[in-house]
This record gives sequence, C-alpha cells and structure tokens, in this order.
Amino acid sequence: MPAAAPPSAPGRQARQARAAVAVLFLTNGAVFFNVVPRYPQIKADLGVSNAVFGGAVAGFSIGALLAGLLAGVFVRRFGSARVAAFGIVVTTLATLAIPFAPNAIAFGGALFVVGALDAVVDVAQNAHGLRVQRLYQRSILNSLHGVWSIGAVLGGLMGAAAAGLRLPLAVHLGISAALISAVAVVAYRFLLPGPEDAERAAAPPAAARHPATADGDPVAPAGRRSFARPAVWMLAALGVLAACGALVEDAGASWGALYLTGLHADAATAGLAVVAFQTAMTIGRLSGDRVVDRFGQRTVTRAGGLLAAAGMGAALAVPSVPSALAGFVLAGLGTATLVPAAMHTADELPGLPAGTGLTVVSWLLRGGFLLSPVLVGFVADLVSLRVGLLSVVLAGLVTFVLARVLVNDAGR
Repeated sequence: MPAAAPPSAPGRQARQARAAVAVLFLTNGAVFFNVVPRYPQIKADLGVSNAVFGGAVAGFSIGALLAGLLAGVFVRRFGSARVAAFGIVVTTLATLAIPFAPNAIAFGGALFVVGALDAVVDVAQNAHGLRVQRLYQRSILNSLHGVWSIGAVLGGLMGAAAAGLRLPLAVHLGISAALISAVAVVAYRFLLPGPEDAERAAAPPAAARHPATADGDPVAPAGRRSFARPAVWMLAALGVLAACGALVEDAGASWGALYLTGLHADAATAGLAVVAFQTAMTIGRLSGDRVVDRFGQRTVTRAGGLLAAAGMGAALAVPSVPSALAGFVLAGLGTATLVPAAMHTADELPGLPAGTGLTVVSWLLRGGFLLSPVLVGFVADLVSLRVGLLSVVLAGLVTFVLARVLVNDAGR
C-alpha cells in the first residue's frame, strides 16, 4: 500500500482549540488530585478502617458509573465544549462539600457527586479532543492525556503542600476551586463550534483509521454490517484494558500516600507517591504520540504492561520509601498510553453511532476505579496493604495479554 500523504498543517482555529482543550484536560486533572494527598488526614479525622475508607472512596466510582452512560446525552444536547468547560466549574464546587463531611457515609456521598460530574466531563473533553485530532489528521490524544497528568501533578503538589503546611482543607479546596474554575471558563471561548460530527465528516478516509481484530486483520469499514469480530466483544476487551489502566491509576491515587505512611514517611513525603506516579505518566503521555507512531500502540501497550508489573512487583518485594516511589514511577510510565489507546480504538470501531464506543469504554473504565479501592481495601484489612497493591502487578499482566486488540497505528 502506498504511503499516505502527510497531513496538512493545522489552521489557527485548530491550534487554538487544541490549546483550549488541553487546558480543560489540565484543570480536570487538578481538581480531584488536590484532594488525594489529604486522604491520610481525612481517614484519620473520620476514624475508620482501611475497608471502610476504601468503600467511601468507591463512592466516586459509583457516581461515575451511574452517570457515565448519560454523558453522551449531555454532549449531544449541549455540545462537548460546553459540557467539558462548565462541568469542570460545577465539579470544583462539589469538592467543597468534602471538608464538611461528618462521617464516612457523607464523605462517600460527596465523592459520589464529584465522580458523577467527573465522568460526564471526562467523556466530553475526550470527545472534543478527538474532534481536534481529526482536524490535525494525526494522533494528539496521548499528549492531551499527558497534559491531564500535568494537571494531576500540579493538583497533587498543591495538596501535598497544603498537607505539609497544615492548611485547613476547606480553605485549600476553596482556593483551588476559584483558580481552576476561572481557567476553564477562559478556555471555553477557544473551543471548536458546530456539531460534534463536523470534523469526522470532513476527515479523509484512511485504512489506518479502522481498527484491527485480535488477529491483526482490519475489520469492515464504518457503514458495513459484516465484522471479523463482534463489536460487543471488542468493546468488552477494550473496557477491560481501560479498567486495568484505571486500577493502576487508582492504586497510586487512593493508596500511595497511605502505603508510604505505613513505611513511616511524613505527610509531605507520603503525598509525593501520587506526584511520582503522575509525573512518570505525564512523561510517558507527552512522548507517547511519537513512540506509538514508531512502534505501534499494541507493542507500546504490551511493553508498558510488563514494565508496570515488574516495577511494582519489585517495589513490593523490597519495601522502602525509595523503592515504593520507584515502583509508582514505573507503573505510571508503563500504563501512560493505555487509556488513550483504548479510547482511540473504541472511537474508531465501525458500525456504531458516533461517540458510542468512546462512551461505553469510558463507562467500563470507571469499573476499574470502582473495583480498585474496594479490592485493595479488603485485601489490606485481610492481609496487608502491601499485598493489596499486587493488583497493580495483575493489571499489568492482563494488559500484556489483551493489548493485541488495539489499533496498531497512530490513528491518523
């Protein structure tokens, strides 16, 4: 097959929209990760066990699961730009209830609302990012997720600094809500106008846009009814892959600080667990588009799964603060391109209404966030948190096996 013509340079509107949607990814990452480093304090203030705390944290994922399948409805009704930008503002306001939660049930309820809003925002910002990607005619989604990770690192640093300074949680979250909301509102005016499918209709056809089956053969183009593999099984496999990525991310977010606290780290150092994880993921995602272009999404994702499993496995085998931080770094680097790859492949599945694959896989992704805190918390109380974090090793191995269903191309 002759080489495809290089994509034309993006216009000013496309460049502005890319910058604006990147800002939304940045602010979305910062919202929740402002709270994560304060988990040890919140857990201590509530006076609950690991299992109860994990159940409360699962409220975030339950809310996301219940609201996730409605995201497409909101996007079609109001547009991805409006839902993403103003959804972030509403999410920051919802976090302000967390400091006033008197018990684990109320804390879980606050996280339930935050999770529901985050699920809708997540689908909307990815839908808009894919709109911009079609204008660019090359992969940019990894870099957008990389910017999300930068936001998570910034949020984590804010939270860790606030914890170290013993800043009251209400004051801390109030400052972050005001700052993040202002940035999201400014970004809104530079996003793409028009219907959600405008760029898809204008995009030139290309064989690379069609995903492959697990055997490497391309499936039928969009609009045809024949499939080498039923779309439902492809969506299921992609959902499991995305859930593995979510499980690894949640392990670093929900349990990293608590694990380091158990290794006698102080509050500020313990908060660096999520910062180390997200920093590594940021580096992996910002460089991920070029790496995927060169080696293919399947190869990169499979190698990353092994890296995450080996890195965290070694860290748990030799427990210490430095080894734990190194383990979270390798886990973040190894799973950096996993979720963007699953989302891209789902969005390119033929024969589905626009946005359906992305919405379903994004919803299944939340299953990983729901499973992780409950599973790890249960095992932590039954055996130890060290054993509970073996879930990261398992997720890496499952990723290695299932990555063969991914599009093996940058998806131009």
